[in-house]
Amino acid sequence: MTDYSFIYFPRLNFGTTMKNLIYLLSILAIACQPSSPNEEKIVADPLPSWNDGQTKNALLQFVDDVVEENGSRFVDVNERIAVFDNDGNLWSEKPAYFQLLFALDRLHEMYPDHPEWDTIRAFRLALADHPDSLKELHTADLLKIVQITHGNSTMEDFERQVEDWIRTAKHPRFDRPYTELVYQPMLELINYLKANDFKVFIVSGGGAAFMRPWVEGVYGIPRHQVIGSQIQAKFEIIDGKPVMMRLPAIGFIDDKEGKPVGIYHHIGRKPIFCSGNSDGDLAMMQWTASQEGPYLNLLLHHTDSIREWAYDHNSSIGHLDRALKMAQEKGWAIIDMSRDWKVIYPFELN
Repeated sequence: MTDYSFIYFPRLNFGTTMKNLIYLLSILAIACQPSSPNEEKIVADPLPSWNDGQTKNALLQFVDDVVEENGSRFVDVNERIAVFDNDGNLWSEKPAYFQLLFALDRLHEMYPDHPEWDTIRAFRLALADHPDSLKELHTADLLKIVQITHGNSTMEDFERQVEDWIRTAKHPRFDRPYTELVYQPMLELINYLKANDFKVFIVSGGGAAFMRPWVEGVYGIPRHQVIGSQIQAKFEIIDGKPVMMRLPAIGFIDDKEGKPVGIYHHIGRKPIFCSGNSDGDLAMMQWTASQEGPYLNLLLHHTDSIREWAYDHNSSIGHLDRALKMAQEKGWAIIDMSRDWKVIYPFELN
């Protein structure tokens, strides 16, 4: 039923002329007319933080294609699987992976009870609080730090530690909680895909247990749709209560070739949409591109040294070389951060 509340009717009296009556009736007649079938409807932009251009058009066109039931590129709802890397793709990853910064903070908290760590190279360097010392840490050193700081606790205790850190820790450059360093354009993209019946997963080299306590509130992605690296765990009965104990040993690393393996084990379907930002995401992009039907690979290139950071092949964190070359060769969609994004972080909108 048409809403007439916007029309103001003056009080009529015997002095009202026929001209005024005709005027009022004409307004009513116009208001009651049905919309023209050719009249264009104004549709809200689902990606308002993206600049118009090739990348945004590719995203919109892909989604339009796969949801068009009578189209040649239609994809059934059950097959609409989207996977996103997390570090450097959904939130920033400089000056170091945020989970590593969490591990270093945990190491400092635990240190008073472990004076013997002074004799262990990895811990001695990490506790030195000097950038040059941290640069000397090898992959084996980092794994040792993660094992110690992420193990020897129940699942519930570890999640509380993560929640406390996420709530209180602040980024050294922006002086904001790390969860405010998420990318506003990616939040819009996730919501856009979900609105079109995509099931969205995070597939990250970061720890699944580190992400699960906060991803629902930050990304709107359920915790059971998080695929990440895992520490070994063991079911135990302690004081008559069943608990899941986290052990100080790596169980699975969800990076590089491990990502498609994690997707296979966790989802059981190939994605039709894949988003990443580094060579660590190349394997899952190749897995996505092996789809027989429509797919879209989206590679984020960090090109904004003013609002964020600019880096690629020379960076030890978020190293991007092979994936960028392949994306250019294969015609995959590439986000140029400085060109394609109006804003980077949600706090820029305030």
